[in-house]
Amino acid sequence: MRQYTVLWSAGSGFALEDDSKREREVRELLDTTLDKTLPSHITMAPISERAREEYGRLKARAPKILVVDDKLDTLLLLRELLSTRGYDIITATEAEEAKQMVHSERPELILLDVVMPGKSGYELCRELKEDPFTRLIPVVMITGLSDRDDRVRGIEAGADDFLSKPLYPEELFARVKSLLKLKEFTDELENAEAVLVALALGIESRDPYTGNHCERLAHYAADLGHHIGLDGESIIALKRGGYLHDLGKVSIPDDILKKGTRLTGEEWEIMKQHPIIGEAICRPLKSFRNVLPIIRHHHEHWDGSGYPDRLVGYDIPLLARVLQVVDVYDALRTARPYKPALNHEEAKRVMMDEANKGLWDPNLVPEFFAMLKKKEQAA
Repeated sequence: MRQYTVLWSAGSGFALEDDSKREREVRELLDTTLDKTLPSHITMAPISERAREEYGRLKARAPKILVVDDKLDTLLLLRELLSTRGYDIITATEAEEAKQMVHSERPELILLDVVMPGKSGYELCRELKEDPFTRLIPVVMITGLSDRDDRVRGIEAGADDFLSKPLYPEELFARVKSLLKLKEFTDELENAEAVLVALALGIESRDPYTGNHCERLAHYAADLGHHIGLDGESIIALKRGGYLHDLGKVSIPDDILKKGTRLTGEEWEIMKQHPIIGEAICRPLKSFRNVLPIIRHHHEHWDGSGYPDRLVGYDIPLLARVLQVVDVYDALRTARPYKPALNHEEAKRVMMDEANKGLWDPNLVPEFFAMLKKKEQAA
């Protein structure tokens, strides 16, 4: 029995074409660009330079969608359909190629076939959702499988939505539009995070004595987190905490923040409000839920003499204790108007002594210096 493929044409809708003929043409067609396959009513007449510039401008800002399928017919069909709606379409025929393109092209949406040779769509989806740099990209799994267990596998892999074969254009367009809107909201949250980090770095620049304190803390804290075996989300929270821990200093007057001598009792009470203020600024962002305890509690002391809540021992959140240790080390190693910078051995001696007296986590401080020694030996 002769097989036929359903094709889409912007000018005439659906059409049937003999598969034997299609196989001879599909790869050549797949490699053509959208510019070379414009609908006939556009290509019949010369296009002005201004029109070409406008088309290029619109294309440049069009949402980018990655389509992953080992069947070239499906790739071409999806590219033709989505291109008619102005999307920028890139394609891959197997999982490893797709993974590389996700990192290099940063698509806003991925349409992913379930059944492929080698690594399956389920496996690729799971890897993308476990990677902090790609987990927020929506993934639509395309499947000809109707069994409920297959859908459950997709959900467990982290898929955001499903499309069943055969594909229906209006359903495709609706799901793509909905998920791109969701990605737009996610990007806005990421932009909000970037603004807060920029604000924190601006605050740091107000203090002429700290240098790149925030950046150093982000690296130290992430390294210590890796050293003690924390998970990926905790590492991300520590990096963010390194930049944002002193965000609340935005409310501290310059005559206190930049004071070249030790603070008075009244000034110190004002300074001690910055962890509470920083937490309040970041609280509306749900993605910062793991960062809030770091911001609020990085000045607590193991013996309960810290601030703002006078927490004791293990009541202090672990991530706050991690950042606290690296914060103290960096402060000791940095010169201030009221104290000189200590060398590494002096800072180690002071911190071990203070940990024994009850200021810092007595387990984390030795771990921090063991980590530094290990990194030195590996260098």
